[in-house]
Amino acid sequence: MENAGTQTGKPLLMRIGIGLFAIGMAAVLAVFVLFAAGMENLPIWLSAAAGVITPLGLLLGLIALVREARTAKTPKTAETG
Repeated sequence: MENAGTQTGKPLLMRIGIGLFAIGMAAVLAVFVLFAAGMENLPIWLSAAAGVITPLGLLLGLIALVREARTAKTPKTAETG
């Protein structure tokens, strides 16, 4: 049975990272818009989402990228060696 990530071209971890990063960026944008509109006491969950979800998505995306690069590099090394 094939992996779901290989069918779409992107690993599952990369898709999760992209989704979390997009949600986090939307939260950052919401914080800026609400602050510019004059709200000073923003909900703590919105600030936490902007501060935690965005870097978490970036980290997951980078981990997926490194894992993909390592798996793509491994078979080529085995053929030449």
